[in-house]
Amino acid sequence: MKYTINDEYGYDGNYGYLKKVIQNTLKEENVKKCIFSITFVGEEEIQELNRVHRGIDKVTDVISFAFEDVVSTFSMKVRVLGDIFICIPKMIEQANSYGHSEKRELSFLTVHGLLHLLGYDHMTEKEEEIMFTKQELILDATNIKR
Repeated sequence: MKYTINDEYGYDGNYGYLKKVIQNTLKEENVKKCIFSITFVGEEEIQELNRVHRGIDKVTDVISFAFEDVVSTFSMKVRVLGDIFICIPKMIEQANSYGHSEKRELSFLTVHGLLHLLGYDHMTEKEEEIMFTKQELILDATNIKR
């Protein structure tokens, strides 16, 4: 597994715990060799990405661009998953709104984004149930509680 975390926002929180979150997500999904990136951005950047790529002109918390949605990389020895963008101000706002830590919210958004890269979605009730159950299972296994 190879990934990068690019902090374009300048988040001053410690996020070293994300390594375990990522490892548990990939273990749960039986993914051994992959490449992806996570980028922390501000509201303007995520709104622009949302507007350009999804046609929704508003701030969101996380956007994933799954490379495997466009090109099959399953035949390769290393899966090239894609890119995750997390809006740090939105993450902080949601942590405060939900009454839990930034660690919990950033972990949730990381798992959520990574599951999108791995092909999960939540467009239907059934998909949402599967994805959100999996997210909680992974976060619980990482000992990151609400």
